[in-house]
Amino acid sequence: MARILIADDEARMRKLVRDFLARDGHTVLEASDGEEAVNTVLGDHRIDLILLDVMMPKMDGWEALSAIRAVSKVPVIMLTAKSEEQDELKGFSLGVDEYVTKPFSPKILVARVNALLRRTGGDVQETLSAGGIELNKSAHLVTVDGKPLDLSVKEFELLQFFLEHQGMALSREVILNHVWNYNYYGDARTIDTHVKKLRSKIGEKGAYISTIWGLGYKFEIPQENNSSPADHASGDNPSGDNKEQEPV
Repeated sequence: MARILIADDEARMRKLVRDFLARDGHTVLEASDGEEAVNTVLGDHRIDLILLDVMMPKMDGWEALSAIRAVSKVPVIMLTAKSEEQDELKGFSLGVDEYVTKPFSPKILVARVNALLRRTGGDVQETLSAGGIELNKSAHLVTVDGKPLDLSVKEFELLQFFLEHQGMALSREVILNHVWNYNYYGDARTIDTHVKKLRSKIGEKGAYISTIWGLGYKFEIPQENNSSPADHASGDNPSGDNKEQEPV
């Protein structure tokens, strides 16, 4: 998991990038202008990578980059509205590691971030584990108590999202946006169907995925010495009715 700073004056752009990076397990800091970006870097020496927009108020991306390079060699990806040779050469002379031109695919941006982190020695968490479940992102492999599990692509991504957000109450809307991404306009019932299949495939550990009625789901490992997963009703329905909750 890396600490990444996104500096962009557009709140919508920051949110989009933040959500996709968080989905991949990264911690994201935000700055709305160049000056705030520089101050954040000066105040936090644990930042692993910066996404820096060129056109920002108070201090543009070039000025911010110069100030950052005076104190840090942190990898920087420059976000630009257009790609011109002169601007790119200027950026590389100032210490830009890579360029991404707007508009861009958030998934491709995340892939470039992870590739740059690997090249520069940043910390990218490839394996997630909890309660006997282990998920390897790069190998696209899941094991439960050491035994390989056959999951579909969406079941794998859903489990990854749960593992990366343990203990958090996740609404169906949040799950839909992150696992099925922002361009998906399908019925939220598909989440309930995939959760049901995922619970079944991971066996008694399916109880780690509890239903929060009227909202969505939570992945949480019971504390030690508590009852086993099999003792926890996966649907959390005191009536004993295992029917999945209708989307809200």
